[in-house]
Amino acid sequence: MTSATKYSEEQLVERLTAQDKEAFSYLYDNYSGALYGTLIRIVIDEDVAQDLLQETFVKIWKSFTSYNAQKGRLYTWMVNIARNLAIDHKRSRSFKSSEKNQDIDKSVGAINRSQKTVFNIDRIGLKEIVEKLKPESREMINLLYYSGYTQEEASKELNMPLGTVKTRTRTALIELRKLIG
Repeated sequence: MTSATKYSEEQLVERLTAQDKEAFSYLYDNYSGALYGTLIRIVIDEDVAQDLLQETFVKIWKSFTSYNAQKGRLYTWMVNIARNLAIDHKRSRSFKSSEKNQDIDKSVGAINRSQKTVFNIDRIGLKEIVEKLKPESREMINLLYYSGYTQEEASKELNMPLGTVKTRTRTALIELRKLIG
């Protein structure tokens, strides 16, 4: 197949389950940017985020058989892997030690890079589109996609049943798709 090949999520899952390297390449090409964005928001350092991105895709490849479509979408599963790796990294003893010993030039550069990444969302106008959503939809998008909460964490944060969070998230995404066109 050519590089212009597009897979539905079901086709992609089927091919990845069969350890299809072409499908994995497609997965990387189409999802690495989004996963990198998740990682850089958590760890801030570009080099660490790139290392964690590679580690994320290695973990996805090696543990793909544990993916269950009934539990959630492929993208959500991958974001959770990336997010968990980033959080584990930040909690690690070596990361805490490196943060204490980081020189000022590296800190300033990391802050500038992190702000540029965060504001990238604003440049494409997505924030403005999200602001047009109903308040409960906007709240779901902000918690789950901008703040990196899982649906379970959002459920606890908002003190509402997990099923309600899932329904509101789905409604928000449908509403967002309509606004985007």
